[in-house]
Amino acid sequence: MKKSFFLYISKALSLFLAITFCTSLFTACNDDDDKGNAQMNITGIYLEDATSNVPDRKVDFARLGQLIRIEGSGFTGLKKIYINGYNCYFNPVFVTETSLLVTVNKDMPTTEADESVRNKILLVKDNTQLEYEFTIRASAPSITSISNTLPKPGETIIVYGEGLQEVSKVIFPGEVTVEGSENIFSDADGKYFTVVVPDGVTESGYLTIECANGGAYSPAFFNYSKGIILDFDTEGQQGSWGSNTSMIFPEDLVDDPLNTGRGKCVMLPAAKQVPVAAGKNRTAEVWTAGNDVDDWTPATRGIEATTNVSACGIQFDIYVPESNPWVGSGFIKICLLNGLNGGEWATSDNKDCYNYVPWVVNGKAVPFYTARWQTVTIPFSKFYICSQNSDAANLTYQFILDRRSSASYCNFGLYYENSDFTLDKITGNSADETTEFLSSASSAQIYIDNVRIVPLSTPAYTDYPEN
Repeated sequence: MKKSFFLYISKALSLFLAITFCTSLFTACNDDDDKGNAQMNITGIYLEDATSNVPDRKVDFARLGQLIRIEGSGFTGLKKIYINGYNCYFNPVFVTETSLLVTVNKDMPTTEADESVRNKILLVKDNTQLEYEFTIRASAPSITSISNTLPKPGETIIVYGEGLQEVSKVIFPGEVTVEGSENIFSDADGKYFTVVVPDGVTESGYLTIECANGGAYSPAFFNYSKGIILDFDTEGQQGSWGSNTSMIFPEDLVDDPLNTGRGKCVMLPAAKQVPVAAGKNRTAEVWTAGNDVDDWTPATRGIEATTNVSACGIQFDIYVPESNPWVGSGFIKICLLNGLNGGEWATSDNKDCYNYVPWVVNGKAVPFYTARWQTVTIPFSKFYICSQNSDAANLTYQFILDRRSSASYCNFGLYYENSDFTLDKITGNSADETTEFLSSASSAQIYIDNVRIVPLSTPAYTDYPEN
């Protein structure tokens, strides 16, 4: 009897536990179903960056490829995440009721996304969805060069780089600002934008821009007038000596052919030297006064002696009319000091020069001309005395100063050479030594002005300047 009783009790208890378990399971399923139908809410979005001093930072935008954490409620049962209309993969393991992780896919559209979905996150469940406005940007924009770094007010400059879509603001040195799409034209692919230089830009430094992808700085060489070593008017002193045949004297200078207010400039070769015969070297030359006159010191030029040679260099403005393009023959030898003979590309004993040949493009002769004055930038690291140095990566501006101070004649100069040369001289690739560019008679009109020393470094731009 007792055995039967205990057997009964055991069966009853088992049944009770089974019913309790099923009821509990049914309740839990109903709970999940309720959560799956619950309205969603987003209270904040956080950038997850383990390398940052703020690894979980609340943000109001994110860039392609970045991992974000969305915080809020009602995320259980999430089925889809769309960002800018793009279906983003997410791992359900990293979805809780109050938080989820998702990567902003690198392939999603940004500025080209349809306006109806651009800068919006859409969370989708079976019976409900939530749309949340949140800015998505492409990779950080960058500025690599400026068509003219010493322009006059009213001139249009072209700023080149990456990610420069929808530029809305350009801040010139001295906080002189241009805003609005009616004043700034942006390339749809973000490769460049144009802006008219406003009045009142008297300081030098970098441009600051704001665009759809964020902000960026240019190198700090804009309007760098303190670096001018020869402008053929008031800055610097022209040196003149030797033969009237090759030397360009002050009386050989010409007026700015574009009448932009630049005053005098030099034409290489000068009118008295054209046409230039094939194979004729040191056809034209123009120099600074050199010893005891030229001043390249850091105190005067504003460039620290410890600056790497890749972060400072020579700039000058050039104009070549479209009606007489430069192609097929001739190059300009830029000399750090006076000691190179005509006809040399660069000798083993003297490499204090760089040869400028803009009409050779990808190994081919292409007509070179400019629509207006534009700036040429040559880092000191490209001068052969630096680029062919065994310690090239560690050379500084002090190395340039030492080269000049130890020279018998420290004049800075420009030659127009009309020599034959081979492509390997430009590329440094021995396989190109069979590609020849043979000189021919030339009547090139190459106008040059405002030779200057400039800094080339770009300040670091951060999306989050405060910790």
